Amino acid sequence: MSQLSLFDAEDFYEFPKDLLEYREHFLSLEEAETLKNHLLKIVPWEQRTQKMYDKTVITPRLTAWFGDEKKSYESADNNISNTNLWTPELLQLKDRIEKEFGYRFNGVLLNLYRDNNDSVAWHRDKESRYGKRPVIASISLGQTRNFDFRKIDHYQSKYSLPLPHGSLLIMKGDLQENWQHRIAKSKVSMKERINLTFRFLFSD
Repeated sequence: MSQLSLFDAEDFYEFPKDLLEYREHFLSLEEAETLKNHLLKIVPWEQRTQKMYDKTVITPRLTAWFGDEKKSYESADNNISNTNLWTPELLQLKDRIEKEFGYRFNGVLLNLYRDNNDSVAWHRDKESRYGKRPVIASISLGQTRNFDFRKIDHYQSKYSLPLPHGSLLIMKGDLQENWQHRIAKSKVSMKERINLTFRFLFSD
């Protein structure tokens, strides 16, 4: 898997702006550490189940959904998360991203990867409530994990981007249409990582 370039860019971290925006140090180390420790303490983390190959399995990570009132999160397999209303810290972070990049969000899905055994499989965020070309802003806190991409029509085209503490990655345009992404398990021992994915859900 290539870590030298992404989407055939000549230089690492040089992305097609219609698909990705990346800010390695969006949060300072102090901001990122304070937020990570706060979320580890106050978030009502849940372990969800999902269907894979006609079997119901436990997801290898913990999750929580925060958002506007009545904006519940429903995954592709109709698994609904409880809605927690915005905390001041999450709302402030949402407003900061919106102001700087010009997007709108009404919810955030939090994922807690407890160690190197936690993961998320290859997938696309294509639920109909996201709209045709969803914008998802992803903040990473804690352990650096590789964020892998592959083209849906050419699985050999794989790319990997390490997402460090305090980084921001915005996925947009046709990315969810043509690419899958994942966080893979690792054989290397790892500490906690929290991923915050800000989203806009349309009304039912």
